[in-house]
Amino acid sequence: MPTIVTNLDKYFTVEGLNHAFVLFSIPHVVTLLLLGFFLLLIWLYRDRLRLPRANRAFRWSLAALLLLCEVALEVWQVSIGAWTLDRSLPLQLCSISLLLATVMLVTKSYALFEFLYLPGMAGALQAILTPDLGHYSYPHFRTFEFFIAHGAVVSAAFFMIAVERYRPTWRSLVRAFVALNLLALLIAGINKGIGANYMFLNAKPENASLLDLLGPWPWYILSLEAVALAMFLLLYAPFAVRDLLARH
Repeated sequence: MPTIVTNLDKYFTVEGLNHAFVLFSIPHVVTLLLLGFFLLLIWLYRDRLRLPRANRAFRWSLAALLLLCEVALEVWQVSIGAWTLDRSLPLQLCSISLLLATVMLVTKSYALFEFLYLPGMAGALQAILTPDLGHYSYPHFRTFEFFIAHGAVVSAAFFMIAVERYRPTWRSLVRAFVALNLLALLIAGINKGIGANYMFLNAKPENASLLDLLGPWPWYILSLEAVALAMFLLLYAPFAVRDLLARH
């Protein structure tokens, strides 16, 4: 029994495993495929998910999963003595998106959908494609929590489009862009007050990410404005194309 406990403990350590997470390794690709398959199921069963009972069950189940991920992460950090004010608050963009997605699924708020589909989806997809995990590789707890949480954020936004028939507009882009910048200003103030780096406003992630291509601090923050706007336009493009085709 002690051996089994020791073997399990290594999957919950703060140091992670003895091998780093490898981008687009087989486990990473399998994870991406599983997320894609789940989104496909939402699309294929969208009519059934519009039935009141199934709709409510799915929304509340996904909201519970999102909340469970955040609670599990906080409990894990506390249990291993790794919780710190400057690193553990849910103030990264994806953590904020996770909490907003939970509320959105319960309330069906269109205003939250606008933020979740644009900044939320853009941030979650970037995190899934280039995760900042270091030695938290499979099958460490942190790796599973990371991909489930981010995948659930993407799934929540996609559900509102496929099932609830929500869609962004040009005004959504403006509102989301303004909201993201106001949020960044708020987080920047918190960072200054507690010496943190939430939303990576003071330094780049330790591991490879999109920010490595955007120049040194603070210039990469300005570059991120352009990248964010480009990603918003890309996410809006399918709706713009559909509207254009509908006019003809």
